[in-house]
Amino acid sequence: MNLLTFPEIKKIYSNEEAVSASTKYFKGDTLAATVFINKYALKDSEGNIYESTPDEMHKRIASEIARVEAKYTNPMTESEIFDLIKNFTYIIPQGSPMTGIGNPYQIASLSNCFVIGNKGESDSYGGIMKIDQEQVQLMKRRGGVGHDLSHIRPKGSGVKNSALTSTGLVPFMERYSNSTREVAQDGRRGALMLSVSINHPDSEGFIDAKLEQGKITGANVSVRIDDDFMRSVRDKKVYTQKYPIFSSNPAFSKDIQAHDLWKKIVHNAWKSAEPGILFWDTIINESLPDCYADLGYKTVSTNPCGEIPLCPYDSCRLLAINLFSYVENPFTKEASFNFELFKKHVQIAQRMMDDIIDLELEKIDAILVKIDQDPEGEEVKHIERNLWLEIRKKAGEGRRTGVGITAEGDMLAALGIRYGSEEGNAFAVNIHKTLALAAYRSSVDMAKERGAFTIFDAKREENNPFMLRLKEADPALYNDMQEYGRRNIALLTIAPTGSTSLLSQTTSGIEPVFMPVYKRRRKVNPNDKDVRIDFIDEVGDSWEEYVVFHHKFKQWMEVNGIDSSKNFTNEEIDQLISQSPYYKATSNDVDWLSKVEMQGAIQKWVDHSISVTINIPNDATEELVDKLYMKAWEVGCKGVTVYRDGSRAGVLLANDKKEEKKEE
Repeated sequence: MNLLTFPEIKKIYSNEEAVSASTKYFKGDTLAATVFINKYALKDSEGNIYESTPDEMHKRIASEIARVEAKYTNPMTESEIFDLIKNFTYIIPQGSPMTGIGNPYQIASLSNCFVIGNKGESDSYGGIMKIDQEQVQLMKRRGGVGHDLSHIRPKGSGVKNSALTSTGLVPFMERYSNSTREVAQDGRRGALMLSVSINHPDSEGFIDAKLEQGKITGANVSVRIDDDFMRSVRDKKVYTQKYPIFSSNPAFSKDIQAHDLWKKIVHNAWKSAEPGILFWDTIINESLPDCYADLGYKTVSTNPCGEIPLCPYDSCRLLAINLFSYVENPFTKEASFNFELFKKHVQIAQRMMDDIIDLELEKIDAILVKIDQDPEGEEVKHIERNLWLEIRKKAGEGRRTGVGITAEGDMLAALGIRYGSEEGNAFAVNIHKTLALAAYRSSVDMAKERGAFTIFDAKREENNPFMLRLKEADPALYNDMQEYGRRNIALLTIAPTGSTSLLSQTTSGIEPVFMPVYKRRRKVNPNDKDVRIDFIDEVGDSWEEYVVFHHKFKQWMEVNGIDSSKNFTNEEIDQLISQSPYYKATSNDVDWLSKVEMQGAIQKWVDHSISVTINIPNDATEELVDKLYMKAWEVGCKGVTVYRDGSRAGVLLANDKKEEKKEE
């Protein structure tokens, strides 16, 4: 088929018509309506709007997934798919799939995230520039990008050019950050993760790089920390940094006091919420794709929010299951969770994710056609073409998926279970264990019908800790996997679901409610229409502010006969919150160590990783951050980020006027 066919003529909506229809769809929620129109409604390059409500978007998505389904046995129909994704009730394609599926106006990827990196080996100027070009080529197609800098030689080491010595990591951090800022202009997206191993001699410079105001504003940064370093911190021992990292015959090495560098990480995280930490040995040891490291699946970095560790040139698409929708009789004494319906939908969600891989391969083919048709010479186009050929190979060979959840906080509240309690943690772990087993069952069933991912080898995976947990929990599933393989190399994640939670009107991802009543900031793109600017942050980005009630808190009020349209005083709101299941269960209320323990326990049933932020109050100490990070390592988290209230300009703010003044 011609991948660049001209789209059929569709009805064009004015911005006012679209916002009005979308606001009606979201029952007066102007923030959700604006986010949908600006980020996800179908548009062409002239700014013409072709969708006025999510119903039209969901029909577009259902039609395309059904087209792929028709290639396989026992296909789902378009109406069956639409019923599962409409109204953001059960299954929610996230971000790039929402924008890109069935979109004839944009030649863009359906992948939310990519990792690149010259296979982690090149430290030449040519290799560094190649990564820079690959990064912007991916971002212009709507992908978030991560790459690791551990391959760059440390500052002061010899180079055979006119400089004689290397500048080290930090100047290249600035280069990659600036490229992200450039590509993110005029409404395009730019999201970048830079990582480095703690074993690298320049890791201290990396850790300090973002402290200077206005520097490296276009990237998140995380440190890859190995178990030996953590033991050296705990035991106050010397740790040896090397270049190349972990080399048995390094060109450069130095001994450091691990505890001193650890204290710097803790201080900077307390001060500025960065760097994040990636517990790298846990990531690698638990990773099923790393069972195929010699075939190109060695994990080298993560996506910008840290929930998908990836090998070079692999990508992932995201989808969330709305946990709140499986609570029957929410906010009543009869509330219960429908596990059977949940398991059924998880299996369908995994199948839909596999269909989306086929749609992504079509999108990549369209990108390759576009590159071939571009007028530039071959010497200009070859890096971009080779990049997408590599990505196409990985996507088709491993068929990686990113099935996750949203509304964990609302689910627990609707069941009358306090987030962060022992009961809450135990219930959450059971949910994610159920999800993992159902998704893997779906992938094995698809392997029977559609074939396993092409390099599947049960022998390689037999000692993997995640696989051993699946084997213990469901021997029949494991035996079927041995016989038939599975369709996807890795399946699960928990992403932040920021915009997704706005559209589903739920809490975000695995997080508790921020506050039942809060002020929210939405980033304003330069080409957004009819928006006001209430706040400009330290790097010059503009934000619009809204004061809102959390939707499910309003639902609790209505279930209990409380009129949510009344104008409440602050004192009345405080009293209402104290009577609700959200009391002592907000992001600043929960027991932080308990939340870390919950993350570690859930991580045992998530084969990729979890994006989670531990929110602590402004007066929290560095000692608390130290304790949280150490606990996260001990309980098996793959990564963790701590955010101290007020340490940087946020998107969500307390509605209290004194807090608002302090934040500004």
